[in-house]
Amino acid sequence: MKSFVEYSSDSDFSIHNIPFGVAVFNKEYIGCCTRIGDQVIDLATLYDLAYFEDIEGLADNVFEAYTINEFIELGKPVTNAVRTRIQELLQEGSALSKDEKTIEDAFYDLDKVKMMMPVHIPNYTDFYSSIEHATNVGKMFRDPANALLPNWKHLPVGYHGRASSIVVSGTDINRPKGQTKPADVEKPIFGPSKQLDFELEMAFILNRNTEMGESISTKDAEDAIFGMVVFNDWSARDIQSWEYVPLGPFLAKNFGSSISPWVVTLEALEPFRTASPKQDPEVLDYLKFEGDKNYDINLEVYLKPENGEENLISESNYKYMYWNMTQQLAHHTVNGCNVEVGDLYASGTISGSDPKSFGSMLELTWRGQNPLKLSNGQERKFIEDNDTVTMKAWAEKDGVRVGFGEVSGKIIPSI
Repeated sequence: MKSFVEYSSDSDFSIHNIPFGVAVFNKEYIGCCTRIGDQVIDLATLYDLAYFEDIEGLADNVFEAYTINEFIELGKPVTNAVRTRIQELLQEGSALSKDEKTIEDAFYDLDKVKMMMPVHIPNYTDFYSSIEHATNVGKMFRDPANALLPNWKHLPVGYHGRASSIVVSGTDINRPKGQTKPADVEKPIFGPSKQLDFELEMAFILNRNTEMGESISTKDAEDAIFGMVVFNDWSARDIQSWEYVPLGPFLAKNFGSSISPWVVTLEALEPFRTASPKQDPEVLDYLKFEGDKNYDINLEVYLKPENGEENLISESNYKYMYWNMTQQLAHHTVNGCNVEVGDLYASGTISGSDPKSFGSMLELTWRGQNPLKLSNGQERKFIEDNDTVTMKAWAEKDGVRVGFGEVSGKIIPSI
């Protein structure tokens, strides 16, 4: 496929991608959109001009909406048909390529739009599915010889998080406050976190509702997953270490998480499937799966101090995940838990075996023992006020590149 829209060879948003998002156009109105190169396309206008008129199941202009929820709820027969139609329209020689009026009305330069939260997220679950990350944390906080807890290799560990504080890339995050108990004090103290961290994650978004009592098998899981985003699950390590026993993180996590504005479909990621790591011991039947369920997605994390340069501090890959998305969703619903359109499921921190691939400051600095040195001469044990953390993700193979853009957030002082 070759598009009539020009873009660079290293663009995340090639004609092979066709992600979905929501934008404010010319500061005037909000609607669903897609992107190719640095052009953002107003899908509601394409619908009104009959470019989708013969797609079965697309009876209304679901793109005139503040989220993509109504669109993705139509299911993959419709959403895949829309994505394929957009690819056809963007090719050289297409009817759209010759329709200058529609191009003028529906195509926007990237700097002329403001990206919004792409989905309404009713529920959010965070998993803990990287064996390298779980092992590193176990070594730091428990017995290095028995870093993984007994259940870890038998089920995808997860917990229910706070959906209301998930924000789109570019939103500032206030440093959280809470109780901490430093080792040198007798009683807990209250104040801003001194060990604020990022967590490099990916997340998937569901396209369906189920009833209580229903479950989704590993075989059917991919049909229920619309697509993925890059996810930064900000974490206050000092607050978490004091509060997490016995029920897990609370204030350490619910103050904010950041997502990339473009949802990349599983269909766009199809060429980048790869085998999952070998799981030993053998998992229970409901967690077994067939085929390649991991994805080869390159990940980078940058840290930029105020008035400074970006520093590449982590290079990882989503393919390292021990537990894959189909297993996560099957486990989440095996007890009959109902799900909703727009539900978001984060992978947990993604780390590889190489120290340069660790997905958090906790690991990169080994709990602050080995500070990172920045290009401006400063050091970092954890994230400081006015630091900006940016995560990027992309897959590339045989000349085809499909990416997510970035998720970026700046830490500002506590209120």
